[in-house]
Amino acid sequence: MTEILDAPVFKRPFEAAPLPPVNPRQFIEEARELARLAGPIVVTQLAQMGVGTIDVLLLGAYSKDALAASALGLSLYYAMWVLAMGPAIAVSPMIAHILGAKRSDTDGVRKSVRMAVWAILLIMPFQLAFLWFAGDMLAAMGQPPALAADAGLFVRALAVGFVFTALFNVLRGYATSLSRPNAPLIVMGLMIVFNAVLAYALIFGHFGAPRLGLLGAGIASASSFAFSFFAMLAIIFLTPDLAFYRIFHRFTEFDWTVMKEVVRLGMPISMTIIFEAMFFNAGTMIMGYFGTDSVAAHQVALNVVALCFMVPLGIATAATVRIGLAAGAEDRPRIRRAGLAAMGMSLSFMALMGVVLFVFAPHIIGFYIDRHDPKNAGVIANAILFLRIGAAFQIFDTMQVVASLSLRGLKDANGPMWIAGGSYWLIGFPLALLLAFHFEMQGAGVWIAFVISLAVAALAMSWRFVRLSDMAHNWRN
Repeated sequence: MTEILDAPVFKRPFEAAPLPPVNPRQFIEEARELARLAGPIVVTQLAQMGVGTIDVLLLGAYSKDALAASALGLSLYYAMWVLAMGPAIAVSPMIAHILGAKRSDTDGVRKSVRMAVWAILLIMPFQLAFLWFAGDMLAAMGQPPALAADAGLFVRALAVGFVFTALFNVLRGYATSLSRPNAPLIVMGLMIVFNAVLAYALIFGHFGAPRLGLLGAGIASASSFAFSFFAMLAIIFLTPDLAFYRIFHRFTEFDWTVMKEVVRLGMPISMTIIFEAMFFNAGTMIMGYFGTDSVAAHQVALNVVALCFMVPLGIATAATVRIGLAAGAEDRPRIRRAGLAAMGMSLSFMALMGVVLFVFAPHIIGFYIDRHDPKNAGVIANAILFLRIGAAFQIFDTMQVVASLSLRGLKDANGPMWIAGGSYWLIGFPLALLLAFHFEMQGAGVWIAFVISLAVAALAMSWRFVRLSDMAHNWRN
């Protein structure tokens, strides 16, 4: 109970005050605002996923060994990417609270963006050093030597563009917090075309380019990251509403108070995502013990469910902004409406997607792997099984992401971090090992562990949001 009351948004003495009954008209209006903000965010998320999806599709057509090596390499690359995402994600709730309290606070907005960029630049050397030795670490973990070596080269290529993708996400969070989600959408639309053409050329050696296979995919992605950053920078300077805050004015000035706020929010956010992401990446490592077919099937199934997940993630990201604005204005009923509207919209979509994935799993897998090639029989069978289990865990994954990002809008980062750590590593990971090895369920056991751990996280985070949004400290009703 003490931890709940210590959430950042509830620092003043509080008094219990029941929320007024939900007004249907206000609820519908909130849902419309969420949809208006979430629509471009969802498409942007899908476009960002599209870069990885293009690589999966092209590498799957190139060879299943290349696809498996990319899965192993990304499991380590993603850990560093998420660590850099913490300061970038912290920008949105910080700016939303500032603008909710005072729309004209240009200095506060500018400092939030500036210190997020500085936080990323300060940790970048350590992250690049980690990525440089990814292949050696995979080999030390017992992964097949050939796959580990190829994965290491792939990650080194990706590392070249790492700083650009991290800084792009800061700029993207800035635009989203100002309710200007179309700017990153335009950039991601251009980026996906850029990456598709370049990856196709470099993987297969088309248009006069060398045939580089997996390395070509890494070079194409790194180039796309650089493209996205500079394109986003140009749009910010050319868009009056985004240029108004002059986010790079006095860039060298350091503000320790704001930096502490970035770190206080950003690091728990990073750890929350890392706890979840590394749990899923640990599943990829476990798959490696069951052979290339299991790893490739796991990668395909994860990519499919991740594409579906972009919709609730986009809605939840919009909820972070809407709840942050309401919290800055001390409007408690609007906080609850935004959270409930986001949950209802997301669960409705994912329930439909769950049915689609379960029924049409073989056809969906056919987009990734040639179902008529006998050599792919093992990959196909495993991928269909994983995808059908994934249809079940999508409901819980949706609940936990909406609740987690709603809490983020309240600047509550520590609670979700501890819930994620306990759910995925005290419950999920031991269960995955138990089911996969002791009960000899192999990959299916890993995916069942995903379902159970996500269910625990979803229920705990949803309860926490309801509890925090029930509290009051002279909020305006």
